[in-house]
Amino acid sequence: MPHRGLALLMVLFGLVLVASVPFAQGPPAGEKNAGDLELVQKLLLHRREYQKILEQLHVHYHQIQDKERARWAEEELKHFHRGPKHAFILALAVPPPNLNGNQNITEANKLFTWAMQFKDKGFGLDYIDNQRRAELVLQEILTKYSNSDKISDVAFMLGDIYESKAYKQPYLAVEYYQRCYQWNSRTTYEARMRAARIYDKQLQNRTKAIELYREVTTHEIDPRRTQEAQKRIAELSGTK
Repeated sequence: MPHRGLALLMVLFGLVLVASVPFAQGPPAGEKNAGDLELVQKLLLHRREYQKILEQLHVHYHQIQDKERARWAEEELKHFHRGPKHAFILALAVPPPNLNGNQNITEANKLFTWAMQFKDKGFGLDYIDNQRRAELVLQEILTKYSNSDKISDVAFMLGDIYESKAYKQPYLAVEYYQRCYQWNSRTTYEARMRAARIYDKQLQNRTKAIELYREVTTHEIDPRRTQEAQKRIAELSGTK
């Protein structure tokens, strides 16, 4: 693992190179505008190229000790990572539900521990930057180690990050919560409940909310979760 100071720079400025960069919320897959696939693919490609060039400039100016231009590149990278980047097509931003994470991979474990050192830490802008640092490292696990037994944990943490006030991206959040239990049916995280609440309260999708609340009643053992799910099923079904 890199020296802590260098590691912080790597995460903040995207120097942890990943195959794809996570993107912000968009409507669910299969939406109305079916002709946008090529445009969205181009957009994602150009975003990655833009980030990569800024990273290369930052390294170049650092190496030749041009502090002012290195600072310019650094500032632009900060703004790049802090700004929202909409997904438009979720299937291009979220890994599929059929990943099989069953291997104990040391590097993936280290990255997960590293991400958790940033997640939910700090206040104000520091909090937002730390959420983005955690997001980048967690996404790197999914990119490099998709067969790791940590991917279900990663999915829950990403769902929590995208649901947080730093992002407020319910579409991405609900997708990652679902990946949590799709990638590990025995997860102890309250991923189904979190997803059900988002469909219920934020996305106003009554049918999907009831479906997931029912899954909570059949898969969860925590009585508080099952009682909440049963209550909301009754309220949403008009049977209370």
